[in-house]
Amino acid sequence: MANELQERYFDWMYARVMGDRYSYHKLLRRLNEIPFIYILPMDENRKEDGLYLRYRFGHECGWSDKDIANRLDITDCSVLEMMVALAIRCEEGLMDDPDYGDRTGEWFRDMLGNLGLSGMDDRRYNQQYVDAHIDIFLHRRYDPDGNGGLFRLRHATEDMRNVQIWYQMSWYLNEINDI
Repeated sequence: MANELQERYFDWMYARVMGDRYSYHKLLRRLNEIPFIYILPMDENRKEDGLYLRYRFGHECGWSDKDIANRLDITDCSVLEMMVALAIRCEEGLMDDPDYGDRTGEWFRDMLGNLGLSGMDDRRYNQQYVDAHIDIFLHRRYDPDGNGGLFRLRHATEDMRNVQIWYQMSWYLNEINDI
């Protein structure tokens, strides 16, 4: 039963950010295997969002909190969970606009692109490449403008390696929307 729940949860996350237009199962599975670690204390909030995503899935799909706690809360928050939760928060909390529809997948794919992983579809997947890029992100060894992290700024005024992920995202959204 635990494996079935884990598979349904993965499928739910995949559908939220990829739909049926893309084939990135290998990449997203790998992102789901890698624990999200954080260096800056406020990025713990991103981990908590990722863990809460499990309960959102449970509520939307008819699984009890007890099932989620016993079958999904046995692992740390994954990079995938953190990124999916962040894309959802971006759309629902900051960028919701009925004229554009749900852009959760776009925000997620923007993050993949900046990580250098958008070319890692199922046909071209390379685990060593993926692991190296995720290691750069997790240990904040990306460029000061955010290139190689989740969000790159064209006009960075601060070293993005020293800025919590939420602010990076906010500044990125401001920049792409010229707010």
